[in-house]
Amino acid sequence: MRIVLTNDDGIEAPGLLAARRALEKVGDVITVAPDQNRSGVGRSISFGRALHVEEREMADGVIGYACSGTPVDCVRLVALGLMDFEPDVVVSGINHGENLGDDITYSGTVAGAMEGIVIGVPGIAVSLSISRPWHETVQEAMPLDGGLHFEAAADFTARLVKVALKGLPSGRILNVNAPNLPREKLRGARVTRLGRRFYKDELVEVRDEGGKVGYDIYNNPPGHHEEEGTDFAAIENDEISITPVHLELTDTAGLEELGAWDVSGLLENGSD
Repeated sequence: MRIVLTNDDGIEAPGLLAARRALEKVGDVITVAPDQNRSGVGRSISFGRALHVEEREMADGVIGYACSGTPVDCVRLVALGLMDFEPDVVVSGINHGENLGDDITYSGTVAGAMEGIVIGVPGIAVSLSISRPWHETVQEAMPLDGGLHFEAAADFTARLVKVALKGLPSGRILNVNAPNLPREKLRGARVTRLGRRFYKDELVEVRDEGGKVGYDIYNNPPGHHEEEGTDFAAIENDEISITPVHLELTDTAGLEELGAWDVSGLLENGSD
């Protein structure tokens, strides 16, 4: 099994390292990740500019590849043959921070896995539910063995990859979220649906040292609706959440309703 591993936190993220170590036990892994943090980029791609890729030694001395683009770019580079590695599975993560409910539409982590759909292989996005992304913390204050529990999520993902390769229907990915707990404190794992967020951001005016006005619009932690069977409910119950996701965005129920609209009439001349 050939696994392409990416993320959106960047090539130096400890979660990426933990995922690679676990996945190496079940297959051949090539790690291609952004050269810096690209959180929140969603399914953005780089066009109109050349991408740069360089070998980068990871924390344990193993070589990965750092790319100047997005998670989607990283997967596409491999699929197009840059590294002479034809992937069977795409894994994206382990993200330092949850990707639950509506969050997945913003997530570069989930986008990396979704590129598996585009290239025709299973994709798995994996995130650890922690209060702050790793790049917003002081690493000395939060060492790998002092607050971040990647091991259970990484080992679970390695087992899940083998199942997904054989059984995941085409055109789908799995969005996995794990509580930040050691294995012995996890209460299990379950298949869930996406929950719903509600956002509480405010428009806040800020000024830089030169007096230039800017705006902070992402400043309050989002909430979520309390519903059983959702990814939020699983995390709150100290369980790993696995949610199947696809790219079929057409509102099939809406097709019938909109079919009654006279959309052709909108092309006719007139003021009404």
